[in-house]
Amino acid sequence: MARIYLDYNASTPIDPAVAAAMRPFLEDDYGNPSSGHWASTRAKDAVENARHQVAALLGSAADEIIFTSGGSEATNLAFKGLFFPRRARPSHIVTSEIEHPATLEPCRFLERLGVRVTHVPVDAAGSIDPDDVRKAITKDTFLISIMHANNEVGTIQPIAEIGKIARAHGIHFHTDAAQSAGKIAARIDELGADLLSIAGHKMYAPKGVGALYVRRGIALEPLIHGGGHESGRRAGTESALLATALGKACEVAQSWIGMPEVRHLRDLFWQRLQDSFGHQVVLNGHPTQRLPNTLNVSFVGRNGADILARMPQIAASTGSACHSGQIELSPVLRAMKISSEIGMGAIRFSLGRGTTQAEIEEVVRQLRRVLA
Repeated sequence: MARIYLDYNASTPIDPAVAAAMRPFLEDDYGNPSSGHWASTRAKDAVENARHQVAALLGSAADEIIFTSGGSEATNLAFKGLFFPRRARPSHIVTSEIEHPATLEPCRFLERLGVRVTHVPVDAAGSIDPDDVRKAITKDTFLISIMHANNEVGTIQPIAEIGKIARAHGIHFHTDAAQSAGKIAARIDELGADLLSIAGHKMYAPKGVGALYVRRGIALEPLIHGGGHESGRRAGTESALLATALGKACEVAQSWIGMPEVRHLRDLFWQRLQDSFGHQVVLNGHPTQRLPNTLNVSFVGRNGADILARMPQIAASTGSACHSGQIELSPVLRAMKISSEIGMGAIRFSLGRGTTQAEIEEVVRQLRRVLA
C-alpha cells in the first residue's frame, strides 16, 4: 500500500511554487541584505518583497511584519518583548487552557519572573467564552493571548469578540495563527489583534521561518540583540532564502482560503467513519466552527496510538505533533473534559492540498481492518 500523509497540521510539504522562488538564493543571490553593494541588492529586494507578501495575506502594512525562525520565536518575542519593558510593575496575562506549548511555555517562564497567568477554560467543543476572558482581566493585565484555531481539534475561537474586549480595556491582544493562516481568513482588521504569530512550515514553506505581526506603535524589547536588523526588533542577518519562501507561501495561500475542496474531503471522511463505526466513533472539536482540514475523532474504548501503530503506512497523529507518542490523555482533550474512554482513542487526521478521495477511502478501509 502506498504511504498516505494525513498530518498536515504537524507540517506541510514545500509547495512547488515556493521551491522555485527559493532556488535563486541557493545558487547565485548570496549577498547580505544589509550590505550596501551590488551583491546585496537582489537579497534586500527579495526580503522586502516577501514582507509585502506576508502583509498582504494578513491585511497589514509591510513594516508591521518581523521575520522570525518560526511560530515559537514569534510568540516568545510577543510575550517577552512586551513584558521586559514593564518588568518593574505587577503584570498579568490572560490565556487559555488549550494553547500550544509555544504559548504555554513562555507563560511558565514569565511566571518564574513574577507574572501572574490566568488560563480561561473551554467547553466540550474546545470553544472559549469571551465573557470568561472579560472576567479574568485585572488592573495588571498587559496581555491577552488566545489562539485563532486549535492545532489538535481545529476549533476556531471567537477572536474578533475577544479583540474588542482587549481593545476596550486598553490591553494588548496576541493570537497564535500558526494553524489558521493560509487555511481560513486571518486578517488583522477582522481579528482585531495587536500581535499575531505565523509559522512557515504549517503553510507549505520550509521549517525555520515564521513571522510576527506587530501593530504600529507597539514597542518590543528584542529577544535577540545585535545588529539593527528588522528595524531593530530582531537581530541577525535576514535570510533572503527563507523570507522569500514564506512570502511566496503567503501569496499562494490567498487562493486557498477556506479550502472548499479539502473541507469536502474532510466531511466525506467523517461521513464514511460514521457509516462504518456508528456510535463507536466520536467527533472531537466544534462541529462547524472548525478548521476546514481538521478531523479529530475518537474510537470509543480503543487506543489511538495502537490503531496508528497497526497502520504504519498512514501518517496521522494522536495529539499535538509536539507531543506525539505520549500515552496519556491529550491536555487539550482533558481541558475539554473528554472522558478517558473516549479521549484515549483520539486520532487527529489533518488533510492538505495533496489529499485525494482515494486516500480517504483507503484509510477508512484500513480502519475497518484494524478495528474489526
